[in-house]
Amino acid sequence: MSDDKWINVDKRSQKLVIRFHVKGFDKQFFIATGLKDTKRNREIVRSRRDAIATDIALQRFDSTLKSYQLLASKDSKFKPLEKTQANKYKYNILELWLKFTDFQSTLIEQTTILTKYEAITRYTSRLPDFSLEKATEIRDWLLKNTTKFMAFDILNNYNRCCNWAVNSKFIPDNPFEKLKIKKPKRKLEDNYQAFTLEQRDLIINAFEEHPVHFHYAPLIKFLFWTGCRPGEAFALTWGDISEDCCRISINKSCNLHRILKGTKNGKNRVFPTAKGSKLQQLLRTIRPDRANPKSLVFRSKNQKPLNNGILQNFWNESTSADYKGEIHRYPGVVKELVAKGKLDFYLKPYATRHTFATWAIACGVSLDKVALWIGDEVETVLRHYCHPNVVKSECPDF
Repeated sequence: MSDDKWINVDKRSQKLVIRFHVKGFDKQFFIATGLKDTKRNREIVRSRRDAIATDIALQRFDSTLKSYQLLASKDSKFKPLEKTQANKYKYNILELWLKFTDFQSTLIEQTTILTKYEAITRYTSRLPDFSLEKATEIRDWLLKNTTKFMAFDILNNYNRCCNWAVNSKFIPDNPFEKLKIKKPKRKLEDNYQAFTLEQRDLIINAFEEHPVHFHYAPLIKFLFWTGCRPGEAFALTWGDISEDCCRISINKSCNLHRILKGTKNGKNRVFPTAKGSKLQQLLRTIRPDRANPKSLVFRSKNQKPLNNGILQNFWNESTSADYKGEIHRYPGVVKELVAKGKLDFYLKPYATRHTFATWAIACGVSLDKVALWIGDEVETVLRHYCHPNVVKSECPDF
């Protein structure tokens, strides 16, 4: 959804406001946020906008707007900026988290700030009450409105934040110290599944023939045939590929915000592909006549750099809201195959990596070679993939 139709700066107050229409109502709705126009404040306002759009889609929209206010008022249950002398704490959890994020930004990678920390900022801005006196209610709200793992992660970070705030003399004690919950066990079978070769080829064929997303077929083939991480494919340039397209140097990655960095575990590697293989033919087909070594190999259909958000849109689903707040959903290629019954189950894009590793091992490639090719540890391969005893020296063109 576009910020231009929802969020702008009020000319009189110079503060961010939300304006929108809702189907069935003649008037335009208006919410004053009381927040200055900064990047972080826009994230907070976007979170509130998303909550409104969700309520509209689920037909539970609060036309009084009391549930969506960011400013303190007599009627609003959201009072993030309110401070009274009776309060034990000088700052609320949102203010402390923003301070903690600023502090951490001097110590850790910017990619972590822009992904994990900003995600927690968005969740925090949706809390029904920011007061530290309401820490127990905040915990209960997170458990009710997020997954158990997300609640665990956020509460753990709130605890870290408040410990830092105590040491920094911002607050007298940490109200989240005793509110941490036990880390839930993740279901590994949900995270480490692979497609069969028939399913892989079905997905590739669906991309090739799709009327909207056919542009992304080469990327999907590359992910399935190399097992590289999506971020590594997004950062790949023609300078990383040998002239004969038989050697691919994987030495960098990029995230949702297009920040370049090294590979996930710092392992640079060269992926070998045999002459005459499907992968070599693919790269030769899409390579420009005079390829600029710095040009990206894969781009969006609008020739923009790719990221996980774009990948999710054409693999899983994209959504948009019109000016009336109605949510429209457009299934991606794989989700559409599941909906039509052509695939028995849905797997995330990362399954392309697991599919490659699983079938490389099944074709007889040794564990150490598979680990080398996908840039992982042998122990990780042992833990998550098949374990045949056959060894081959070349990567099979499977």
